[in-house]
Amino acid sequence: MPLSLLLTTHYCNRCLQPPVNTLPDLAVHYLPQFVAESDLAESTVVVVDLLRASTTISHALAAGATCVVPCLEVDETFAKAQSFDRSEVILGGERGGKIIEGFDFGNSPTDYSADQVFGKTVLFTTTNGTRALAHARLAARILVGCAVNRSAVVESIVAADNIHILCAGTNGQVTREDILAAGAIVEELFQQAATDRWQTNERAEAAHREWQELLTTARAMGRSVSEHFALELRDTTGGKNLLALGYDADLDTCAQLDTLTVVPELDTTQGQIRLP
Repeated sequence: MPLSLLLTTHYCNRCLQPPVNTLPDLAVHYLPQFVAESDLAESTVVVVDLLRASTTISHALAAGATCVVPCLEVDETFAKAQSFDRSEVILGGERGGKIIEGFDFGNSPTDYSADQVFGKTVLFTTTNGTRALAHARLAARILVGCAVNRSAVVESIVAADNIHILCAGTNGQVTREDILAAGAIVEELFQQAATDRWQTNERAEAAHREWQELLTTARAMGRSVSEHFALELRDTTGGKNLLALGYDADLDTCAQLDTLTVVPELDTTQGQIRLP
């Protein structure tokens, strides 16, 4: 082959190579099992369990709880309580959506009011949310996000490079309520930074579209976003479960946008969720 043709071929092959992506990642994962723990390492992870762990944790800390200690198992929660004076600790959580026998509260956000939890440690276990938190344990930062603290969380992470929004789901099943909450967070990130700030994965784009459709419908129906979000939640898997258990009011609470300024963050060395 003539040298001139060889050089031309080499040059063209180089030009045809796709450009290397140097943008940081913005990814949504619909379930913990859809992403390896190692893929979350050294990144910023926002754990979303809209109905109801993320919302309840946010309410508890906003009400003045010293910290929330996530526990995977019921027995673990009781065991940790032994190291406290009983008056200093609140046992909270659920199994199957219901309050656990021997616990102080279930998983309703409004139960964790200042008169109940101020200055106390909340030992907390849920079916899905606390497991999602454990799945993110290799991350550089682990935050708890939902509708009520969306803007505050986004303000805290908008300068971060690699961001993963990890949906908890329900019993290993993808849930639309978490997808919508993830989409709301993506929307706010795009509002606070340029849309080309990150390289988004397909699920982040899909969640964002779902949220934009909700916004469009809310406007068309003349409803506030929170009002329409609460109605949408009634048709989700988690929402139907709560309605069947009589927790209708929790749907309205969990659908409120930007009502709290708390940014709960898990300190993996201490095993505690605190405010910065």
